[in-house]
Formats: sequence, structure tokens, C-alpha cells
Amino acid sequence: MNNPLRFAGKAVLTGFLTLVPIYLALLLLLKGMESVAKLVHPLTVLLPDWLPAERIMSLLLVLAICFLIGAATFTRSGRAIRQRIETTFLRRIPGYEVIRGLTQQLSGENRQDNWKPALVEIEEALVPAFIIEKFQDGRYTVFVPSVPTPLSGALYILEPSRVHPVDVPFTQALRVVSKWGSGAEVLEKAMQKGARGSEPYGGALAIEPLPSPGPM
Repeated sequence: MNNPLRFAGKAVLTGFLTLVPIYLALLLLLKGMESVAKLVHPLTVLLPDWLPAERIMSLLLVLAICFLIGAATFTRSGRAIRQRIETTFLRRIPGYEVIRGLTQQLSGENRQDNWKPALVEIEEALVPAFIIEKFQDGRYTVFVPSVPTPLSGALYILEPSRVHPVDVPFTQALRVVSKWGSGAEVLEKAMQKGARGSEPYGGALAIEPLPSPGPM
């Protein structure tokens, strides 16, 4: 009885976590279109009445603003302004650094250790995971994703001897989890290569849904 209930609970939670970002993005987009509607209204008279001109032009204007802001962040002054905003405001928001690291990993920009792919030792097996942060005493906070929904899972605090970073792209490690472990051999070979001649790990490589959150 517990297994069906646990599966249903995880399914509902996963669906909720999937829908919330989409809903928030759409809500912000609609709010942005509503805010600029008055700016584009004088131009709508030039277009046919059957065309939803105000909505189309509002959407195009919001997308253009997003493009300009995004392009500005690639300039030297834009990066300086973004860093100042992050330092004085955004980094004070709980969870911002973790989400920022995740988005940078997805875009291939992150050169830090957060969300770095790894294989961690859980009981007698190796488990695909992502390094979230490193403690001053050398321990790691790692996120172990569940299968096949890599954005839900469990957090563990592990000794460094049980955490094996692997030199593979973040997106490749993410695909391994989302494809029920297909391609996991690449992770194991990368770990053995990183060991540089040390004694190879002799346990099994486990990729399976997590029944419950781990210790935090």
C-alpha cells in the first residue's frame, strides 16, 4: 500500500515542480505584455481589425526588451552591472546561488564546482549525483536525482572519500538520469580516468528511483 501512495506522491510533486516554473514564466510574460500594451496601442490602428495586433505587438516588444537586456549582459559594462546587482541583492535571496549554478550549467557557462557531475558512494553502489557545494572541512553537499526526473531527488552530506567528480558535461550526466541510466558507463569510465592509477572502485553502479529523501 505504501509503494502506490509513495509513487502517487512523487508523481504529484514532480508534476507540480515541472508546472510551477512554466506557470510563473507565462504569468510574467502576460504581465509584461499588459504593462506595455499602452505603448503599442497607437500602432495597432495601422493594422487590420481582425488581427489581435495589440497582443502580437506587446509580445514582440517584451521579447525585444528581453533580447536587449540579455545582449547587454555580454558587454563589459553590462557584466559589471549584473555582478553588482547579484552582489547587493540577488545573492541574499535563499537558493539563488543554487538556481544560478544550475542555469549556468545548462547553458555551459559555469566553471565552478556547484552542480558538477559526480558519482557518489551510497551503501555498496555508485550513484550519479551533482555536487552542490563543498564545506570548509572538505565534505560535500550532493544532490542525488531520482529517475527519470532529474530535478527531484534527495540531498546528502558526504565525506570527500565517497564523492568522485567526473569530467563530463552537465547535460550528458542529466541525460543519463533521464534515460533510466543509458550511457552510465561513460560516467564510470570518467571516474576511473580521474583516479589516475588509484585503486578502482569495486562496487556496482546504481541508477534507480529514490524511495525517500536522504539525510540533510
